[in-house]
Amino acid sequence: MNIVTREEKKFLISVEEFRKKSHYLDLLMLQDVHNGTDGYIIRSLYFDTVYDTDYFEKLDGVETRRKVRLRIYDPKSDFAMLEIKQKQGASQMKRSLRMSREDAEQLIKGKYDILLKYKEDFARECYVLMQCKCYRPKTIVQYNRKAYIAKENKIRITFDNNIVATESSLDLFSEKLIMHPVLDKFNVVLEVKFNGFLLDYIRSFINSINKSELSVSKYSLARSQSYSYF
Repeated sequence: MNIVTREEKKFLISVEEFRKKSHYLDLLMLQDVHNGTDGYIIRSLYFDTVYDTDYFEKLDGVETRRKVRLRIYDPKSDFAMLEIKQKQGASQMKRSLRMSREDAEQLIKGKYDILLKYKEDFARECYVLMQCKCYRPKTIVQYNRKAYIAKENKIRITFDNNIVATESSLDLFSEKLIMHPVLDKFNVVLEVKFNGFLLDYIRSFINSINKSELSVSKYSLARSQSYSYF
């Protein structure tokens, strides 16, 4: 069980800007241990109610809202993270529960009682929420992430690119998903995640970027393409 509370700022930047700033951060901050040469892959299966309540609350700018997802970093993984990300005003809280691959697959099938085998209160909360509000798998979103960490207070700066999604298959662990872009491949999402305050050198770094602030989430980007056909 993991709990993280923080604020997040999102910006849309170009690939060229990403390459320049990533090289700069190589000298300034610690790299995430999973980065490798080109970062690492994140794949998330998002759940929503039968009425897509979470999606529409995001569109309507509801101050207190949530996202429910299963997240993996490799289709061959033997575990997944069940996460609820809650937003209230500027603050966000993310709670995560590690589940076995087998249990995650049961969850995707709608067998939410599998959560009752876990001792954490968060698991029971997820069970009640997903069962009572009829949550169902909706879309899979995948992207490449390169992440940096400030050693002073664990501020994270992440660059997300090659954002793709699918609703035709909801097999989170499949190695053969056919996915479509939900954002121009020449755009990169820059996220700054911090708790309390920004260090001066990071504030200066943000101010130096040719950027536009982004309010839409990756989940919203993925779902909006489906709704555009209605």
